[in-house]
Amino acid sequence: MERIQKALDQAAQERSAGKKTAEPRPEMPTTVLPTGPEDTFMAAATVQYSRTKVVDVSPDVLEANRLVAALPDHELTDVYRILRTRVLQSMNSNRWNALAITSPATGSGKTMTAINLAVSLAREINRTVLLADFDLRNPSIHEYFDYQPELGLSDYLFNDAPLADMLFSPSIDRLVVLPGRESVHNSSEMLRSPKMTQLIEELKGRYPDRLIIFDLPPILAVDDALAFAPFTDAMLMVAEDGGTQRDDLEKALEILKDTPLIGTVLNKSRSVHPEKYGKREHKP
Repeated sequence: MERIQKALDQAAQERSAGKKTAEPRPEMPTTVLPTGPEDTFMAAATVQYSRTKVVDVSPDVLEANRLVAALPDHELTDVYRILRTRVLQSMNSNRWNALAITSPATGSGKTMTAINLAVSLAREINRTVLLADFDLRNPSIHEYFDYQPELGLSDYLFNDAPLADMLFSPSIDRLVVLPGRESVHNSSEMLRSPKMTQLIEELKGRYPDRLIIFDLPPILAVDDALAFAPFTDAMLMVAEDGGTQRDDLEKALEILKDTPLIGTVLNKSRSVHPEKYGKREHKP
């Protein structure tokens, strides 16, 4: 319970700094790339890709899929800036570069949170971000950008597809996406496989200053997040206002008790109800 209170205390602080809106709200909350799989170089504040595929994503697609962090004039953009600041404070103070996003159960908006956070982080002038779809049974990040990749993580695991051929940038400077593409049914075993371990070590070690955001499956649905926990520096929990049960949140936090948790995001929140999750709750 103390762990939950700490997480929700953090959430309340971000909530008090964010804007109020009548709409459902999404979620809360150095780099030089001269060579490597992305084959990029940085000119001024813009990263130019000579190998990574650049996908043109229209503002209409971004808005329809609630990727508000990519829309500078959207009323909820500041919400993700607040989340970004808190995440960076935790990551920088601990010298971490890998953060995993998960939730107790499905429907909490964890993937949308992961994407919006990655976009907001990439908008930092001196930061590049890799967003990796490690929800192996239900890879969906590419769908938010209205893009169907020819290759993805499943192809790397089973067909030895080169990492460089899978990556794409959704026309957002300093953001590269590693899509999943097809579902992997023996996902927890594959997350612990030597090949996946090698890939994670390469992603984390090639550019130590690059931030990596891993989108993981829900904690209580499969054991993937627990299997992946040793490979990430910290986790961010996403709960759904009116959807996530307190018991489920407690169970999820207990399962991850040995993994650093930098915060809990209360997603889809219209108003503040401190009594729902205890004395304090978090609304981004």
